[in-house]
Amino acid sequence: MRFLLSYKAKRDYKKLTETLQVATDKQFSLLLKSLRHPSLRAKKYDEKNDIWQARVNREYRFYFLIHESTYKILTIIKHSK
Repeated sequence: MRFLLSYKAKRDYKKLTETLQVATDKQFSLLLKSLRHPSLRAKKYDEKNDIWQARVNREYRFYFLIHESTYKILTIIKHSK
């Protein structure tokens, strides 16, 4: 598997603090190893559009699509609780 960042995800990533960028990189690495890694808490967010959600930390999430052998990261945003 590999991952690609959408244009929006690239902009979102650049706006993150350095600490959040490191945490995001770590979570992307875990995603490449296993979609089911416990710290990701990955789940289907939008069944109709096949969009998934995974955790960066308690406050941030990233949303992505799975297409063949690629994870397409759509956005990285603060999670509304």
